[in-house]
Amino acid sequence: MPKRRQRAPARQAAALRSKCPIAGALDRVGDRWTLLVMRDLLFYDKRRFADFLGSPEGIATNILTERLQRLERCGLVERRRNRERPSREEYHPTPRGWDLAPLLRELIRWGQRHVPGTAKRPPAGVTPRALRLMRD
Repeated sequence: MPKRRQRAPARQAAALRSKCPIAGALDRVGDRWTLLVMRDLLFYDKRRFADFLGSPEGIATNILTERLQRLERCGLVERRRNRERPSREEYHPTPRGWDLAPLLRELIRWGQRHVPGTAKRPPAGVTPRALRLMRD
């Protein structure tokens, strides 16, 4: 019988490069993909790997894998196995991940004011909960 491959233990988040809270936050979520993954989790209820690949920005599978692992290491996302057959992994925001919602809301507002061509209204598929988060 083949041995079952064990999952490697989760790695700790990297050490801070400075004590500046902005630098620390950017070390965790400050690349071009991470906040888009969090947007999809929080505002579109995307949960499965394939769901994220369907986003219009077109993230590559290797980058998505790395970002989901990083978000899990940082405690922003929790990976769970669903109970369906075949069993699949799903990603869910943690309370720490939900704490990013106000930041995403402000980025939306800033983009609407200062980036020509961005949507002025939420697109189809945004959850009712997300609409409330955007208004608060």
